[in-house]
Amino acid sequence: MRAVREALGRAVGSLADRVAALTRKRALDLALGSALLLLAAPALALAALVLAVRAPHGRGSVLLREARVGMGGRPFELRSLRTRRFRLDLLSRLPHVVRGDLSLVGSPPLRPDDPALSAPRTDPWRRELRPGLTGLAQVRARSGMPWDEPALLDAHYAEHHGTGLDLAILARSARIHLRTELREARRGKARLSDTDHRPPGYSGVD
Repeated sequence: MRAVREALGRAVGSLADRVAALTRKRALDLALGSALLLLAAPALALAALVLAVRAPHGRGSVLLREARVGMGGRPFELRSLRTRRFRLDLLSRLPHVVRGDLSLVGSPPLRPDDPALSAPRTDPWRRELRPGLTGLAQVRARSGMPWDEPALLDAHYAEHHGTGLDLAILARSARIHLRTELREARRGKARLSDTDHRPPGYSGVD
């Protein structure tokens, strides 16, 4: 009986730790996500106005709308501005963070027909964690090494996620995007609309 009680105590403690971690993660999303959205709002509004003026097919071309699956398998419509200039497409998804569809950091939101969701042994963390604007795979899956495969990095993040790791990923992601924008600006290729220079296979979700 003592062994049973100890096992039960460990299970309850583990569950409590997971709930506390998710609560802290949601608090970070609300606080930092709301602050970033307020700071980015003027730039997003200006970008939307410019895109609306330039859009060849009217107002509907300003936003990219895609079906995605969130925490608990709940589907939602992901909306992004159709631009990559200064990563405004990424910032335009901040309302999803405040609303609870996305987290600031997590694995990419998958399409409803993605094989990873219908596999017989779907990773349980895909239902327990919100997908994110950026993630460990996005900032690390660049070396080509076997341990930097996106699926392995997403699983590692799900097991070890915490406030410190989230802040580190956000800081590194910001540095990567800033370097990319500066490099593109030097080449004279940065434009507001990215419809003519997205890389092959680009899905709109980073």
